[in-house]
Amino acid sequence: MQAKIKKVELRNLEIEDYKQLKKSMIESYPEMADSYWRSEDIERLLSIFPEGQLVILVDGKVVGSALSLIVDEKLVEKRHNYQQISGDYTFSTHNPNAEILYGIDVFIHPNYRGLRLGRRLYDARKELCEQLNLKAIVFAGRIPNYREHAKKMSPKAYIEKVRTKELYDPVLSFQLSNDFHVLRVIKNYLEGDEESKEFAVLLEWNNIYYDDSPKLINLKKNIIRLGLIQWQMRPLNNVEALFEQAEFFIDAVSGYGSDFALFPELFIAPLMADYNHLSEAEAIRELARHSDPIRKKFQEFAISYNINIITGSMPYLEGGNLYNVGFLCKRDGTSEMYTKIHITPNEVIHWGMKGGSQFKTFDTDCGKIGILICYDVEFPELSRLLADEGMNILFVPFLTDTQNGYTRVKHCSQARAIENECYVAIAGCVGNLPKVNNMDIQYAQSSVFTPSDFAFPSNGIKAEATPNTEMTLIVDVDLNLLKELHEHGSVKTLKDRRSDLYEIKKLNS
Repeated sequence: MQAKIKKVELRNLEIEDYKQLKKSMIESYPEMADSYWRSEDIERLLSIFPEGQLVILVDGKVVGSALSLIVDEKLVEKRHNYQQISGDYTFSTHNPNAEILYGIDVFIHPNYRGLRLGRRLYDARKELCEQLNLKAIVFAGRIPNYREHAKKMSPKAYIEKVRTKELYDPVLSFQLSNDFHVLRVIKNYLEGDEESKEFAVLLEWNNIYYDDSPKLINLKKNIIRLGLIQWQMRPLNNVEALFEQAEFFIDAVSGYGSDFALFPELFIAPLMADYNHLSEAEAIRELARHSDPIRKKFQEFAISYNINIITGSMPYLEGGNLYNVGFLCKRDGTSEMYTKIHITPNEVIHWGMKGGSQFKTFDTDCGKIGILICYDVEFPELSRLLADEGMNILFVPFLTDTQNGYTRVKHCSQARAIENECYVAIAGCVGNLPKVNNMDIQYAQSSVFTPSDFAFPSNGIKAEATPNTEMTLIVDVDLNLLKELHEHGSVKTLKDRRSDLYEIKKLNS
């Protein structure tokens, strides 16, 4: 390793680099001294795929390189050796319209190892794979230390011991630390590779941003804007007054380009004032008569304001049973119902409500979302099952009368964001309803919570409203950050579960 380094540069290979490239390659592979690329080979590579050929320079000297082709996935899936994948060293297998970035060579000069220059080359390859919208990076890695263990174990056993760090291999250990995973062992891959006994390990890195059917329109967005409505409970003369107030907020959040408008749980409760002479159970059943007209009106709002609306929740009668439900009104004009699964003791005692039995993720033009009503977020099994279905954002309309109740919703929502590596948006009601029994006081602070890693706020709170004040909260969330977290986070909560010891599953799919 050099004592002093003034400049490190990573760039595309140029034909003028060839003499230095050849010298470094020979010194990097002393055991295969005649196996360097000829100048005509490099010229051919640069003519067919110049952006795929990379070099590292230290103080102007070529000390490392990564060379690549784009090949068909079917070719990779077949049993192949180095000669076949390179088209008998002519690179005729290169297909610019194919799906796989195939690495045909990578090296770092022995004097410059330990500086993580190889990692720079691999990071640049990954960026190229993403930029070209390729499905994966694949290559066959040598296992040079296998010669020392070949008499005692199979290549498969050797690979497993390297993976568990019982053994060290200068090539394979490096690849595994760079997020590559093993596909299979290849026999007789590179003729003359005595160190590896001519075995190689086919390795793969998947591009999590790969789109197999790119579109020019109707692309799913990566930056999603959420509009949370912290709704003030106030007397309302009729359902038209409710629509007027709701439209004001929908207009406001859509005016800022929001993709979603989230209303709180039971925000239509002021309409119960007309039924205050009835028992609580009778009054809320009268309120349920408004649910279908509200759904239809919010579907109109979703279309006219070009926004997806989550209608909080409202009572709903079906088959003589009373449920707490809401509607996802999409801006394409369709709607879907979601139901509160866990009913609080208060809802059972005063209203005779029942819990629903179906829950799922919802497909939207902004990806998969989940919706859980208030108390449901305090049961981690539900959101974990939704996360398993691909949920990126969990919406939680809630209604809490005291700070104690709000604290439960808040901290459980934060936990759901961390453990499921997703965003969680909560919205509640504020203010008082003195003329509505069992709905007299409210406490809320609407918020958006994030996972806890370097790309997110250190306290896991993206934004929060002023407590107990009517307002909107407009928040952008980045779905790409979730993809990065799933694959490269400090911890990987979803991936690291011990499915060999436990599992959670739906009993009624």
